Amino acid sequence: MTYYVYDLLRLEGPDTREPPLRVRNSLVRRALAYRSPLRLTPHRNAGGGRAAGGRLRPGLGGLIAKRADGVCEPRRSADRLKLTCSLGQEFAVGGFTEPAGSRVGLGAPLLGHYEGGRLRYTVKVGTGFGRRTLLDLRERRGGPRESGRAGAGGGCALGAAELVARIAFTEWTRDGMLRHPRYPGLRDDKKPRNVVRERPSGRTAA
Repeated sequence: MTYYVYDLLRLEGPDTREPPLRVRNSLVRRALAYRSPLRLTPHRNAGGGRAAGGRLRPGLGGLIAKRADGVCEPRRSADRLKLTCSLGQEFAVGGFTEPAGSRVGLGAPLLGHYEGGRLRYTVKVGTGFGRRTLLDLRERRGGPRESGRAGAGGGCALGAAELVARIAFTEWTRDGMLRHPRYPGLRDDKKPRNVVRERPSGRTAA
């Protein structure tokens, strides 16, 4: 087990949450002797996401960006951002679920990739859409070719894959599905038939 130290709440008794982050970093660096299993979490003053993104290993959650002059708050704050590590690739849009409740346009696109010349269902994605995007997708996808209940579950509209969507996600599951998928946008420069499962070599920060 390794214990990583990344901030300072108290030092020899007194509360140290009010000084800015730069001061706390300086204090915590001098306060302890860092040898195994104790380590100081390194930080960068600029370009952290770009510099570290290519070196992030699978299984890590992401990076944390903090204001250098911010105090240590015991709650979520605009002074602290999480940069998640995600994989991404294109998927063919083979259908969509119908909207429910206050949802407009469509519920969630049904996505897949081609394997052996056949479109294999992979996941349905319900996050990453605004109202305008949902309506635009419904218009571009057109009306349903047939209705029913697919392996994705729920009422859905199915048809030939005509669109390609770029999807970000954390990992592939053992049964070939996606974990935590979200929708960044469409790809107009790639044909659905060219979409196959990619074998990622690493992760990037997004």
